[in-house]
Amino acid sequence: MCILICILFIVSCSESKKDNTPWVDLFDGKTLNGWHIKGGKATYEVEDGAIVGTSVLNTKNTFLCSDKMYGDFILEIEYKVDSKLNSGIQIRSNSIESYREGEVHGYQIEIDPSERAWSAGIYEESRRGWLYPLTDNPEAQKAFKQNDWNTYRIEAIGDTIKTWINGVAATHLIDDMTSSGFIGLQVHNIDDIEKEGTQVIWRTVKIMTENLDQYMKTSTLQAKTTLNRLTHPESEAGWKLLWNGETTEGWRGAKLNDFPEAGWEIKNGILSVLASGGHESTAGGDIVSLEKYNNFELKVDFKITEGANSGIKYFVNTDLNKGEGSSIGLEFQILDDVKHPDAKLGNHDGSRTISSLYDLIQADTNKVVNPVGEWNQARIISNNNHVEHWLNNRKVLEYERKSDDYRKLVAESKYIEWENFGEADSGHILIQDHGDFVSFRNIKIREIKEDEKK
Repeated sequence: MCILICILFIVSCSESKKDNTPWVDLFDGKTLNGWHIKGGKATYEVEDGAIVGTSVLNTKNTFLCSDKMYGDFILEIEYKVDSKLNSGIQIRSNSIESYREGEVHGYQIEIDPSERAWSAGIYEESRRGWLYPLTDNPEAQKAFKQNDWNTYRIEAIGDTIKTWINGVAATHLIDDMTSSGFIGLQVHNIDDIEKEGTQVIWRTVKIMTENLDQYMKTSTLQAKTTLNRLTHPESEAGWKLLWNGETTEGWRGAKLNDFPEAGWEIKNGILSVLASGGHESTAGGDIVSLEKYNNFELKVDFKITEGANSGIKYFVNTDLNKGEGSSIGLEFQILDDVKHPDAKLGNHDGSRTISSLYDLIQADTNKVVNPVGEWNQARIISNNNHVEHWLNNRKVLEYERKSDDYRKLVAESKYIEWENFGEADSGHILIQDHGDFVSFRNIKIREIKEDEKK
């Protein structure tokens, strides 16, 4: 009887410890079914119940990508990596022809066996670079096990990504750049013959996508956000915030000494021009940076509403046009091309469409525009009078300021009445009030150094 009771107790304990977590295996331990390769020519094989990625000399980064796309999920994965090989695990990543001809881009949970030890940090492949390095997390840096199996836990829920390495909290990032994509196992490119044939091995790849709130872990880390903050690479490259995300500091009305008292709103890290009937500069009016700029690189996230019109101007001279209408300067057009009639107007065909040089040069018709209600990124580069407009990481036009061709375009436009239009040596950055609700965030600028000038 005593023996029977002991057996029943042992069986009961075993059943009580059974893991009922609704994990789904992404790797069956035998084949690469459900996965496909993108990028370079590194190889992937199944050996002893694990996926083995092997580096190949002089090829670009290679990714073994899940066939399925995932938005919110919790992922656990084990890996072991050669001490000479960098690698990573892609999440919410994509490969679309319109972005760098299909180049894989998205969040990467780093695998870093170097002395830097940033394993489980968050890098963004082929886009913004390091979003969450482990410079301030020595415990996570020490948690990595060289030449041994490591376990990652990755929680991507809403705009929040958290990672753990071998049970140690590594990152807690808030970022809403990408909401869904594939899972990818990276073999990094190599150009050193001594690294050829080095390997990274993965096993126990499992995911859950339902009832996640029941299984989320509590992170010991304070959340870091990318909203109106410089990333690690941006700080090192000399970028500065042109708007701090909280106050009107650094800005004033284009025709005022101070920031407009009405017509603009700052809320939850977003700067918005309020709707006032679609008229140009009749409510709060345009706002301009206090500083002037010449050789610079500017980045601005913007989001339009249906039928909206606005713009980002540069080389603005606020002493011109002190009467009705907008201040004068070169303009990166912001517009709902589908619903706003301005898309079909202008002296040069298409020159009033989104990302065009307003009324002068049409943007590339193959540009990629995110839908109304989603964020887009404008980027303007001015380098020794060579100017480029970029939309969502793709160059859409370029021109030479002060050139004969440029002056001919001006002469054929409404700007002919302004002498030497757009030819000032420096000017303000302007965000336009055109009477429609349009939002802005992550307004950043970098002054181009002498040794970078063309």
